[in-house]
Amino acid sequence: MTPGTTTPLIKQGWLRAVLLFVAFISAGVLAGMAGGLFSLTLAGGTAFSQTLLNSVTLALFIFELVGIVLVILFRRYIDRRPVKSLGFQWQTFQPDALTGFCLGMALLGAGSLVLLASHNLEWTDARFAPADLFMGLVLMVVIAFTEEMVFRGYILNNLMESMNKWVALAISAGLFTFAHGSNPGISFIAVINLLLAGLLLGINFIYTRNIWFAICFHFSWNFLQGPVLGYEVSGLPLQSVLQPSLHGPWWITGGSFGLEGSFVATGLLLFALLLLYAAYEKRYVKPVTAS
Repeated sequence: MTPGTTTPLIKQGWLRAVLLFVAFISAGVLAGMAGGLFSLTLAGGTAFSQTLLNSVTLALFIFELVGIVLVILFRRYIDRRPVKSLGFQWQTFQPDALTGFCLGMALLGAGSLVLLASHNLEWTDARFAPADLFMGLVLMVVIAFTEEMVFRGYILNNLMESMNKWVALAISAGLFTFAHGSNPGISFIAVINLLLAGLLLGINFIYTRNIWFAICFHFSWNFLQGPVLGYEVSGLPLQSVLQPSLHGPWWITGGSFGLEGSFVATGLLLFALLLLYAAYEKRYVKPVTAS
């Protein structure tokens, strides 16, 4: 702990991480139930209001917003540290943010090109609806900020105070996977890819203690995948600009879970993870020299 900081209310970092995770999942379940009831109450309006207020989207919004509030409360009153200490320092970390943003687009683009080249994908139509695109943009921004604040900024951050960084990374990735385990269309390939995604989203953090790489990667991956290219996002269907038609087995296309439920995504995520590991080891780990 750095000089001048206040002693946390709960000393063990791993315990703080577990408590936040339990609170996040519990609040998410309650928010999902409330969102479903609220959407039923407001059903029967215009097509846009039905899209805006459908139970899945509304529940997800509530879930993510509750997550942000929980992290802020835990960081301020349990950890007794400023929210910025979650890893929000921007100065000098702009290149990491840009790398994350571009990597998300590059992986989705590469995966789509593989499906196109193998005749497993074609786009049958393109529809630009500004309201739907804006809705998708806002949703993906909120998801990226919330999940990275929860799983990297808070959980991984606190786990690293109690254990080896690689063990902490693996546990945080496992919790990230568990939190998505009830998503529609989940499969064993999707579980593997969620675990790889959790490792990939956290690998920059264990070297830099900064969250901007993960936020920007998470946002660009989700936004391009769903509102732009038209895939489901972890099983969540969204209004999109492009209208895809998928052909072939689900383990190639991802099926109803989206591209991230495919072996194509497995290869891309694993390649990116190994590439970043090599780059960060070279950049941040000083070689041992003979005395």
